[in-house]
Amino acid sequence: MGTLVTLDLPADAPALTLPWIITVGPLNDEEEWEPVVCGPYERAHALALAEAVVADEELMAVVEPLQPHVTVDQIQGDIAASRMAAENEDLETAALDAELAGFEDHDHDHDDDHTHEPPSVDEIRAGFARIAAKLTN
Repeated sequence: MGTLVTLDLPADAPALTLPWIITVGPLNDEEEWEPVVCGPYERAHALALAEAVVADEELMAVVEPLQPHVTVDQIQGDIAASRMAAENEDLETAALDAELAGFEDHDHDHDDDHTHEPPSVDEIRAGFARIAAKLTN
């Protein structure tokens, strides 16, 4: 069984309405391959898909929101913030601690019969349509 990592957010967090991606990679250092990034999905679909993928394999899946920046200034702002954090080791350590505190490890016991049912293709496509509508409004 693998590991699922995601943000532990309050029920009213704005990030819950953003598109989410899944990054799947090896759980151990013995395997070397490039992680696979999938999405965007609605959060519930991303979590269900990731759980199904890691249920029977030694994989790590990280489910996180996309930040749909629409201006160069927004992207540059995130880059500047990242650079400032890297310049100051104390800030970097504090940011990492804060980030890790927000992650929750969903390492659940799974029944041998069948674990979580991933969403259907139609459900995922409907989610894509809802994401597209949010991004174009």
